Amino acid sequence: MARSYRRRPRLGVLLGAFTAAALAVGGLATTSTANAASKASTAESSTAAVPAHAVTGYWQNFDNGATVQKLADVPDAYDIVAVAFADATTTPGAVDFTLDSAGLGGYTEDAFKADIKAKQAAGKSVIISIGGEKGTIQVSDAASASAFADSVYALMQEYGFDGVDIDLENGLNSTYMSQALKSLAAKAGDGFVLTMAPQTIDMQSTSAEYFKTALAVKDILTVVNMQYYNSGSMLGCDGKVYSQGTVDFLTALACIQLEGGLDPSQVGIGTPATSSAAGSGYVAPSVVNDALDCLTKGTNCGSFKPSKTYPGLRGAMTWSTNWDAASGNAWSSAVGPHVDAM
Repeated sequence: MARSYRRRPRLGVLLGAFTAAALAVGGLATTSTANAASKASTAESSTAAVPAHAVTGYWQNFDNGATVQKLADVPDAYDIVAVAFADATTTPGAVDFTLDSAGLGGYTEDAFKADIKAKQAAGKSVIISIGGEKGTIQVSDAASASAFADSVYALMQEYGFDGVDIDLENGLNSTYMSQALKSLAAKAGDGFVLTMAPQTIDMQSTSAEYFKTALAVKDILTVVNMQYYNSGSMLGCDGKVYSQGTVDFLTALACIQLEGGLDPSQVGIGTPATSSAAGSGYVAPSVVNDALDCLTKGTNCGSFKPSKTYPGLRGAMTWSTNWDAASGNAWSSAVGPHVDAM
């Protein structure tokens, strides 16, 4: 996600390099058994289980023209709230977080921490997002992997975060990021929430570093909410090119993840809450719901229709809760109930 909006390069020109890999993706997905999943609370957190079908929203720790919010202002439709963003420190791999109290109208750390606890008491998860458009965190060796895990865990302890979101948009090393995330999960214990928000180009092939990371941490991964915007045209799992801003773009690209090794419960659809929230690729909430129906039920599809359905699909994500609020929460009001009813 960007500080102004989630900016992405137009990467359609790279399609040819990924054609063979996308076509090679086979039916490796397993059937989700998460519909009735329940996760016990830990001693450190009162957070309930992430629902089998969940809505994720990014909360902005900065003012970029969208509605300025406190966490308490985020609608109940959001099951996972990703706080954007933690920042790199001078130690390679390490991150820190500073609440932008001045930019958020005097929002204090004590109030922020209290709001996290209140969200958790209401059955929601609050996680810290790493990266964004301007994020420069590099985890490229054992030392930086250790620093990443230690520093994120320290933030979890300090603020009460339930886990972490990986939104690294300037590259990542699958070997050491996987190592860092497994170490972090071991520290966090039960109830750890791990989400990812790769760009579309990062999930075109199972050989891409982001995709490799997701598969390597599949045993601890909650959901991958790929960003279906700011990307230009991309390949679907059938090898055809699809234009962003359409139901086919959402379904045909989600199919790559669903057939590339991720469980349906680990796949979500990420879209901008408003046209102002992204440079391109906005779709109306009704289109998000059509894509969810197509993937889970085989209905409301466009020209692309998956060869099978994935009723265990996790749900949807948006950038951001603030941009959603700027439009009267139109996105969450439409998509939230639809996800709940899946």
